[in-house]
Parts: sequence; structure tokens; C-alpha cells
Amino acid sequence: MKFPHFPHVRFAKFALIAVACLSLAHFTGYLSPALAPLVTAATQTQTIPSDIPKSGDCDLDWIIFRAGQRQGVDPRLIHAVMKQESQYKATAASQAGARGLMQLMPDTAKRFGCDDLNDRICNVAAGTKYLGWLLKRFGGDVKLTLAAYNAGEGSVAKYQGIPPYEETQKYVSKIVGNYGKTYHPVLSPEEAKLAFDMIANESGSSAGE
Repeated sequence: MKFPHFPHVRFAKFALIAVACLSLAHFTGYLSPALAPLVTAATQTQTIPSDIPKSGDCDLDWIIFRAGQRQGVDPRLIHAVMKQESQYKATAASQAGARGLMQLMPDTAKRFGCDDLNDRICNVAAGTKYLGWLLKRFGGDVKLTLAAYNAGEGSVAKYQGIPPYEETQKYVSKIVGNYGKTYHPVLSPEEAKLAFDMIANESGSSAGE
């Protein structure tokens, strides 16, 4: 007598084999590549070092962090400047014509590669490049760098120091107070990553750029 063929019996056999393999992997720590769970870069998440300020916008925090990594500029300084300049508002505009998060004048923005001041990534990148350029020019002197960012490098050169402008002097004092340093070493991006702890940490939290 022939017995009827039941396809689900074959499936049950494979199911038992799969369970056996998983049980073996639990005890031996080995799992066949064919059965191993897929792990991709998308499942890897990172966080910014906890001592770096937060803007309240995770995406913006990553834009600042990555800009600092690329240019060798401490993200803490970028945060301090941005907070003073625009209060983290991408739509900020001054009567003089400065615009965006880093409050750049159009000519300065173009000078450092940004043609669209409304683009947050572009604005932050150009402002960070400008800060990096000023830090190199003034030997890492944060006060002179900030004075030049506010009043122009020509004014700092003219007065051989912080210009006697009340606005600029208050500006420098406020940002230095928030940043907490008056010297920023001029380093290569790779050296700066270590010096300023600009290495993202693996975490279970989500992160964006």
C-alpha cells in the first residue's frame, strides 16, 4: 500500500534541522554563515561624545560634529559661535546681510565654498572653514579669531588686537566664556580628532548627519 505524500512533513524535517543548528550555535558560539543573522552598517549606530554641547536638533549636531572633524576645529567652539550668532536658527539674518546658522556674509560664504546660505550643511561647512582659517592665521588665539569673525580680519590687523568696538568686545567675551578656552591648537584633522575627542562612540541610540 502506498501512503499519501504530505509536503508539510518535508518542511517539518527542515524545521527540526534548523532548530538543531541554532541550538548548537547557542552552545558552541558558531553559526553557519548561511544561517547567521545579517548585520550591516545600517544597524551600527553612533553617538557624539557627551561633553559636546547639544543644539536640540540631532541632525544639526551631527552636521556640526562632522564639519569639525573635517576641518580640525573643535565642535565645542563651533557650537559656541553658532549659539551666539544665530541661536541655532537656520533662517537668522542680520541687517548687515549675514545669514544662516553661522551668520556669514555672502562674499565670505562664497570665499569658503558656499553658494547657498540657506543650506544648513553648506552654511556650517563654510563657517567652520572660516574659523579654521582664522585660527591658523592667528596662531590658535581664540580671542583674535572671534574678533576677526565678528569685525573682519582687517580690523584685527589694524588695531593689532581686538578692535575697540563694544559689540566685538562683548561678542568675544561671551563666546570665550561659553567655550571655556582662549587657545585652540592648530592641528591636522586626524590629530584634532584625538585632541578634541571627535571620535563618535558606538551606542544603541540613533544618529543622523
